[in-house]
Amino acid sequence: MHINFVIYFKIHVNLSKLVKSVGAIYIKPCKEFIMVLRLEGVKKSFRNSEELVPVLQGVSFDLEAGHTLALRGESGSGKSTLLHIAGALEAADAGRVWVSGKELSQLDDGARAQLRRTDIALVFQQFNLIPSLTVAANIAFQSALSGTPDLGHIKQIVSSLGLLEQMQKYPEALSGGQQQRVAIARAIAAKPKLMLADEPTGNLDEATAENVLDQMLKLVAQTGTALMIVTHSKNIAARMNRQLHLCNGFLV
Repeated sequence: MHINFVIYFKIHVNLSKLVKSVGAIYIKPCKEFIMVLRLEGVKKSFRNSEELVPVLQGVSFDLEAGHTLALRGESGSGKSTLLHIAGALEAADAGRVWVSGKELSQLDDGARAQLRRTDIALVFQQFNLIPSLTVAANIAFQSALSGTPDLGHIKQIVSSLGLLEQMQKYPEALSGGQQQRVAIARAIAAKPKLMLADEPTGNLDEATAENVLDQMLKLVAQTGTALMIVTHSKNIAARMNRQLHLCNGFLV
């Protein structure tokens, strides 16, 4: 039996209606993509004695909300420099960078600091916990700075990362894996739009690293945070939505 199909498109509405002779079938709107990070032609050089050494040579890419990205490359290829530029810790020599729709070059120091407090979370290989604060205080620290602490959200994170029994301990009493989970909890507690992680499991054994990564990806999926992770690990990179490789300052 021959059936005719007619497709109707409504202007400015993300809904397509497929009309069939026996009835109408509705197709759900496509998910809206929210661009959290965008780099366009980013360049960066450092002076070594009398020589200017290029580190980044026109790097461009986008990262959307809820997506994960692995950045790989040899040591000294500029991965950490790129992460610092994306995190508003360093300025690019040329090119443009947007975080949450804000172009970093147009922001003064105060505005960049505010953006780091509210929209950007940084997780490093070194845990960077405050030794004089308990686990609970360390986790609450970033969200308190952002001005929007959400105790229910923090409790959920702590439970997901298995830290409920560690809350009143100090960092020195924790294992490496526990300290990294605290660092991740602190980063996510402030509900950042962008998480930047530089070899976050580099100091951990394989089993602990796998567990920490599992928890990080689970929380990123739950919160819709965009994640860029710098790693040498092929296994970690394979678990991200996308991989980029940095070589001699270029993405290849």
